[in-house]
Amino acid sequence: MNLPSLKGKVAIVTGAAMGMGAATAKLFAEAGASVVVADVNRDLGEKVVADIRAMGGEACFHRTDVSKADDVKSMVERAVKEYGALHVAVNNAAVSPDTHVIWELDEAELDRVFAVDLKGVALCLKYETAEMMRQNIKGSIVNIASCSAFRPQPRNSAYVAAKHGVVGLTKVAALDCAPHLIRVNAVAPGAIETPMLRAAVDLLGAADEDLAPAFTLFNRFGKPVEVAQASLWLASDLSSYVTGITLPVDAGFINR
Repeated sequence: MNLPSLKGKVAIVTGAAMGMGAATAKLFAEAGASVVVADVNRDLGEKVVADIRAMGGEACFHRTDVSKADDVKSMVERAVKEYGALHVAVNNAAVSPDTHVIWELDEAELDRVFAVDLKGVALCLKYETAEMMRQNIKGSIVNIASCSAFRPQPRNSAYVAAKHGVVGLTKVAALDCAPHLIRVNAVAPGAIETPMLRAAVDLLGAADEDLAPAFTLFNRFGKPVEVAQASLWLASDLSSYVTGITLPVDAGFINR
């Protein structure tokens, strides 16, 4: 595959132990980046690092709970300690959506989703942009939103609100960071074949071929690497005049 280049760049990918995060970390390493694989799951995160090293790439694992400021600060410091800088970040970490109708909203569930999916992105942006500015690096940050920010689903009030917030954070961060030539964009995945999606499909008890047409014009679920490819383009110099956008990777779902 002829990839956009991240040669010589240092990248952080949060939620990188599985799914879209793992695919992104591996693709970024293939494109030449040194990658900090950040996740709460050490075993799976270390496996992603081993996979990257096996293909000749450079990576390290850093256990990170993005809902905790000290963890996020330490994650950024680890990138600088290991590789000397921070050029690129993909803020992908998220937890599974809530499942209650609005009048049965569970406060603990709301706090759980907001803490990771919204506050976590905000904390990552805070420490990542500060480090890029400290080193005068014209970096690129990609936040992983969701098509639910544009076409909400029922029983997902906390998740939908959090992902709307990610789109808003992306726009504000792009405005704040533009004078420093740091670009901030987002990707909004649709129905992507991840453990999170698989759990939802299994819960419904439906076959993929019956369910997929309701969520995509291509009648199939997307692959994690297809989201990773969008993030790679936004992270690379090929998108050097792009900031503040949210790019859907959804096979046309939000426009149906």
